[in-house]
Amino acid sequence: MSTRPPIIEIMRNAIRDTTPREREKNALLSQLRNDPSRELFYFKPADLWLKEESKPAARQLLGTLWYEHELCILFADTNLGKSVLAVQIGDHLAKQTAMEPFGSELNEALKVLYLDFELSATQFKARYNDSRWGPHHFGGNFIRAEFNPGGDDPLLYNKYEDYVKERIEFILACTKAQVLIIDNITYMGNPLVHGGSALQLIKTLKAIKTKYKLSVLVLAHTPKRNACKPITVNDLQGSKMLINFADSAFALGQSHSQPQLRYLKQIKQRNAAAQYDAAHVCLFSMVKTQNFLGMQFQGFDHEQFHLQKAGAAISPEVKQRIPGLAGQGLSVRQIADHLRIGSSTVQRVLAKLKEGDENEGD
Repeated sequence: MSTRPPIIEIMRNAIRDTTPREREKNALLSQLRNDPSRELFYFKPADLWLKEESKPAARQLLGTLWYEHELCILFADTNLGKSVLAVQIGDHLAKQTAMEPFGSELNEALKVLYLDFELSATQFKARYNDSRWGPHHFGGNFIRAEFNPGGDDPLLYNKYEDYVKERIEFILACTKAQVLIIDNITYMGNPLVHGGSALQLIKTLKAIKTKYKLSVLVLAHTPKRNACKPITVNDLQGSKMLINFADSAFALGQSHSQPQLRYLKQIKQRNAAAQYDAAHVCLFSMVKTQNFLGMQFQGFDHEQFHLQKAGAAISPEVKQRIPGLAGQGLSVRQIADHLRIGSSTVQRVLAKLKEGDENEGD
């Protein structure tokens, strides 16, 4: 007959009836209960929050567009120059210089980690090298990381997103970077189609930001959008939930009145009032000066003067695509959004085609 105390028998039976996974979870929960820093929430009376010593005000990294320790999103359509702009921003931060027309409140140069999922080393060199002037000097504070297709097997991880996150943290620990720029967000995980995926991704980025006390700039694409309409939060690919959880966001748009220009528009901000909204967008031209491809400030303007005009002439190539898309069953609105033209333009083209068919029938 056992002489063990009854409580010991109860504990032994409880352990025997649980799976290894459950025992692992229970052990982790026990750890968390004894480590307040691992709790999901900090809680205390509101009066104590107010009595705590205030943190220093966040410094401007890019005027009112992006502040220190913020997670900021820069989005634009393909081939508009968002990577060019992001590298230029990183270069300025790494050298403690300000990019025109934006101010900076830094009193020291920052170490920047640029995760480049877009360009190969050869393509990067083509942008920042010149046969006459040689390579651009970024300096030791600007660190570029390039994706290695032959890297560790992600099948060793339950989720690819976890694999990418772990390797990013490894580089951050090695470089002691203070600024993280990700170009672009698509490669951080699965395509951002569902709100749940977007939420998980932004939580991962915010966790990295907090853990390493980073300022984070994330580049993202816009889907095909109607160029007749102003840029809004709804133009971010996948889900505007990304912007909801980000601290700030700005976008690049194409000028349709002056095609050589791009305009920058402030979409979201928390630390200051909007300064570069629809009534005061920043105009830039993309220029290679000596050995550096960058954005050159050209002044301010109202966004409406750079939108595509409804009913404006369209190229023959775009015009030829309209009947094909209509034949696939797309609505007028869907065709307009896909080709980034006005609905009235689509309707006019289809009406003329129908009129031509009827005349041939006569």
